[in-house]
Formats: sequence, C-alpha cells, structure tokens
Amino acid sequence: METLIFWHRRDLRINDNAGLYKALTSKGKVQPVFIFDSNILQHLPPNDQRVLFIYQQIIALKESYQAHGADLIVLYGDPKAMIPSLVEELNASAVFTNRDYEPYAHERDSYLFDLLIAKNVSFTGAKDHVIFEKNEVLKNDGLPYTIFTPYMRKWKETLTDFYLKAYPTEKYFSNLKQTTNKTSIPTLEAMGFDGKQTVDFPKNQTPLSIIANYHETRDIPSVNGTSRLSVHLRFGTISIRSLAKQAMETNEKYFNELIWRDFYQMIMVHFPHSLTGAFRKEYDHINWEFNETQFEAWKSGNTGYPLVDAGMRELNATGHMHNRVRMVVASFFTKHLLHDWRLGERYFAEKLLDFELASNVGGWQWAAGCGCDAAPYFRVFNPTSQQEKFDPQFTYIKKWVPEFGTSAYAQPIVEHKWARERVLARYKEALKQA
Repeated sequence: METLIFWHRRDLRINDNAGLYKALTSKGKVQPVFIFDSNILQHLPPNDQRVLFIYQQIIALKESYQAHGADLIVLYGDPKAMIPSLVEELNASAVFTNRDYEPYAHERDSYLFDLLIAKNVSFTGAKDHVIFEKNEVLKNDGLPYTIFTPYMRKWKETLTDFYLKAYPTEKYFSNLKQTTNKTSIPTLEAMGFDGKQTVDFPKNQTPLSIIANYHETRDIPSVNGTSRLSVHLRFGTISIRSLAKQAMETNEKYFNELIWRDFYQMIMVHFPHSLTGAFRKEYDHINWEFNETQFEAWKSGNTGYPLVDAGMRELNATGHMHNRVRMVVASFFTKHLLHDWRLGERYFAEKLLDFELASNVGGWQWAAGCGCDAAPYFRVFNPTSQQEKFDPQFTYIKKWVPEFGTSAYAQPIVEHKWARERVLARYKEALKQA
C-alpha cells in the first residue's frame, strides 16, 4: 500500500485535525512528520521559550501516535530539502499538511508544491488554523473587508454548523503507518537551545466560567479573566473549531475575539504590504522619533507610568501580557514616545509566547492609528486614566512593580500633555503630505 506523509506544522494534535483527516481518509498508510525549521530557529535566542513549548508538545504528540502503534518522525533542518528527501526515502506518493498563511510559509509551500508535482507527488493543504480563510468572507463586490464590524457580520451570516464540525480522525487511526521502530527526537542542545524553562506555560483548556464571564472580566488585568488559550491556538494544540463552538454557545464577546483572529489572517493575505508598512500608506509619512534611553526604559518597564511598566515586566517575566494592557503599552510607545510601531511589534514578536504575525502587526497598527479599522490617530490613551479605570486598587501594578509608591520608582520619562500635543501635531503634519 502507498505511503502518504502528513506534515505537522501549526497543528500539534491528532484529534480534529483537518489535514490529518484528509490524509487518513485517502488511499494509503500515513506517516506523520514534524520538522524543526532551521530557517526560523536560527534567528531565535538560546532560551526562546516558544521552542521549549513546541518541544514539549512534540514529545506529547509523538506519544499520542505511539499509543496507536505509529510513530512521529521528528527532524531538524530546512523543509525545502527535508520533505523531498523524506518523500524519496519513504517512496511516498503524496504529502498532506495544513495551510499556513504567513509569507515565509507561503513561499516555502509554493516551492515544495512545484518541486513535488514535477516528481508526480501531490502536495495537498487543508484549512485548519482558522474558521474562514482568504476569500471565504468577502464583500458583495468580491473585495476583501478592511473594517472589522461588517466583516464580523458577514462572517456570522456565512457560518453554519458545517464550519464548526470536528474532523473525526480517531475513526481512521488504523490507517496510520504501523511501526515498532521508535525514532529519536533531535535534542534542544543540538538545535542551539538550552532547554531551561523560565515561564509557566498555560494549560490547553480553560474553565468554562472564564469564557462565560469574559465580557465582565476581560479588561481587568489583576484577575484571571482571559482564557490564556492564544498560545495553544497559535501552535494548534487545540482546535479553533471546538473553541469557536464553545464560545458561540457561551459568550458572544469572546466569540467575537476569535473572529478578530480570522480577520487579521485575511488582512495579511490580501494586504501583505501591511506586514512591513502602514496599512493606510499615508501614515508612512510620519517622522518617528528614536531615543535609545526611552526605548530601553520602555522595554524594561521603567517609564514612570505604572500600568505601562507593569505590562512590560509581565511580558519580560512570563511571555504574556494582558490584552487591555497591550493596547495601553503599544499606544504609549507610538504616541507618547513617538517611536515607530515596527520596533515595538518586533519586541513583542521576540517575547510573546502567543506571537502570531498577523494579529501582532494588526494590534500594533491599531494602536498606532495606521492600521485597518484602527483607533483614530487623535485617540491617545492616557495611561493614568486607564489605570484608574482598570486597576484602581493598583493590584496588578503592585504585583509587577513592587517599588511603586516609593522613592525608588522611576519618574515619568515623558509628560502626558506635552506628548499628546506633540503626536497630534506630528501626525497632522504627516497626513498633509499624503
């Protein structure tokens, strides 16, 4: 019987996995594979916690396959070379995977598609990372949405039970390639990582009560009011379909947040220029400042604005930052310090466990006022009033900034009223040039 390869990427689970289901229900025996991509890993620091998170999930995934008499082949290197090599070694007739919409992944998959087709080997992708992808939710004129609310309405109108239905992979595990030969996993050290865990990884399930009360607790950083499931969605250790189904039945506000995720993925595909430049190109005329001392103070959480500092210290210590605080921190960076949003986006990309390119860029451009459906440029968050509203007892702040309220705490590095007037003048000047 023919051998088929299923290539895991951002889908580190065997249940309700669209691409795996597609492979298992084709004619052949399925050999699952995961590749630690050296093109991505070589740019990461030795203690990158995301690599350790993935590594732990791969160990669990391998054990899941072994429980069904199969094995997950785990490799390290360049997939452009390793997939064709594996096809040859296994004499495989097809490669299945789940689609990834980021530019690097798209280029890599296009290259492999052309290469394998020339060798009479099919390369088939499936939709697993989102509910609706690319062109599935468009305006009536066939153009992509650029404003979230009408997109959300159309998204909900388009949704039927079909799109949330689980893929019953477990019915077809007998079609996995059986083996008693258990292959090894490349060590973290061999890939250039130290393997020391310095943060707590969120669990891949959350109490239903958190989702049920999400609309009331989501903006309060001192309470456990968000699901913390974003890292699991990022690496596919949970199914977006099962979570969306649960959210739809439990809490509309949380459900809408999942739709934002699809929205930003769609924007990335249709407007790739927005990954490196302003979505609204007139904002590329902004004359940004750069002050190394202020940049370092922001990164380390020593700006003299306690809510900003608490958020940055939480990020540096845990790889996580509360959603409300992310908005305040990004607004402060772009509008109080007048620093280029791309610098802040890059720092978040280095630190966030749940970093996802489309959502990170989308969030930063929203805060800077230059994105699709962004906060208007003249909306400048006041970090003090945000603190008074969302952390009035300083509970969150005192957790992360223990010296707050003492003479040891930093003085504000910029004055709010002056910074607000400066950014409004600078933005107006830029928009005149457009």
